[in-house]
Amino acid sequence: MDLTAKFLAQLLKGTVEGDENARATQFAKIEHGKPGTLSFFANPKYEPFVYTSQASILIVNKDFQPKQPVTPTLVRVDNAYNAIAELLKYVAEKKKKARRHRSLRARWFLSTKFGKKVYLGAFSYVGRHTVIGDNTVIHEQVFIGDNCRIGRNCIFYPGVRIYPGMIIGDNVILHSGVVIGADGFGNAPRPDGSWEKIEHLGNVIIGNDVEIGANSTVDRAQMESTIIGNGVRIDNLCMIAHNVIIGDHTAMAAQTGIAGSTVVGKYCIFAGQVGIAGHLKIADHTTVLAQGGVSGNVRKDGQVLHGSPAIDARQFIKAYALFKRAATE
Repeated sequence: MDLTAKFLAQLLKGTVEGDENARATQFAKIEHGKPGTLSFFANPKYEPFVYTSQASILIVNKDFQPKQPVTPTLVRVDNAYNAIAELLKYVAEKKKKARRHRSLRARWFLSTKFGKKVYLGAFSYVGRHTVIGDNTVIHEQVFIGDNCRIGRNCIFYPGVRIYPGMIIGDNVILHSGVVIGADGFGNAPRPDGSWEKIEHLGNVIIGNDVEIGANSTVDRAQMESTIIGNGVRIDNLCMIAHNVIIGDHTAMAAQTGIAGSTVVGKYCIFAGQVGIAGHLKIADHTTVLAQGGVSGNVRKDGQVLHGSPAIDARQFIKAYALFKRAATE
């Protein structure tokens, strides 16, 4: 990476205040800024570091007015946080090398179909009749079973496991340890109290532009499909059970779990350690705060829920004040 303030202003549609030839070769947090680095300032609580930073370039909002002298060259943009996200994406794309490579230590079959410029790392396995789209990167030690359909521009990091018959769209990122298509937790009680396993014959369908974090799991359906919509973001250590449907652009933080056959709407947000019971319907734009437990249907769009069982967040805060007071009396 070698970026000038002038180039950054052009890329991010901003303006330069200072030396337009100032250069940066790496990123740094604003509190760690030193010559040759690029930082950004978006959160007001970090303003003291603006005046002590030795970074060569600092990205700031256009309306920021320094109260003291500033050492770095400023690149002023409409939204510094969005700008740094765009810049990180630009740099990451530049580092990607779309090239055809199939390691001799990988395994595939004559019936396996690869698109253009597919990368297949050592000790990976791609099954029979599986189709891999253009520019997809399959890192080392990835397993992809038979009869899968994988889209274009995907990235599967080492240790990903994709069971047979799964369907994955374009621009999907699966981080290490992700398992797509394991059997769901389906068991029927026998008269003697033991359990009879229920076979799962369905699959998982993942839409476009989805990212799933490390060691998360998406179980295959008993029948039909478990569905992850377009643009969904799933953090590390999340669990999606069989026959769940997750609407487009929903995001969930780490350790969230969704039980079987629940339908989650579009644009929902689940904070860390949220649990959602099975066979429920969750309305669009629902937000569940950290450690919330949803045990009933959420019918109204746009609610913010808190607690377990989850209720309206404002009601929860009022109730919490009451039982906290009661606990101290």
